Amino acid sequence: MIHEIRTYNLKHKMVPEYRKRFGDKLPERAKLSPLGGHWATEVGNPNEVVAIWPYDSLEHRKQVRAEADASGIWPPDTGDLIESMVSEIYTPAPFAPAIGERNIGPIYEMRMYTYSAEDIPEVLESWGERLAARQEYSPMAGCWYKETGGLDNFVHMWAYPSFEERIRIRAETREKGVWPPPNSPPIIRQRTKLLMPAPFSPMQ
Repeated sequence: MIHEIRTYNLKHKMVPEYRKRFGDKLPERAKLSPLGGHWATEVGNPNEVVAIWPYDSLEHRKQVRAEADASGIWPPDTGDLIESMVSEIYTPAPFAPAIGERNIGPIYEMRMYTYSAEDIPEVLESWGERLAARQEYSPMAGCWYKETGGLDNFVHMWAYPSFEERIRIRAETREKGVWPPPNSPPIIRQRTKLLMPAPFSPMQ
């Protein structure tokens, strides 16, 4: 299983129009393979949207994209709304929940970490050992890593019912030593953004 995380930087105030055009085309596209989730930034880079597509493999992704393009059902006609786009392929962590139909938000925090590539196995082990205790406070929405290394080679997403609960939970888990995992390797770089799901997103 692989997940493609696609990040689009849109022109000013174009998120509503982008969502409309994307949502209009999605039902036919989703017949080929499901959308995992779709969000827009609430805190972070303005006018940014994030889409996550799960695939069985790189070959499966290639086949689906070719079929969608040949049939004309995808991509949506949004090129005039987009300033730039980045597509990255990640592997779900062994302990990551399945992405898709879940009602666990509506606030999603996506955190992007860069570790030394050789540290990723240790990160996965330390996180897996502590995750059950952390999820007693709020659910993990997803967790991924890049087998190729590089920047942002470890990404995790958490869901919260509100901004206030996010602040409270993060403070309490730190105070009680629940999270972050104490034995995890050092982070080289970290970034974060808060996201809100689109109306058509399977994850709400």
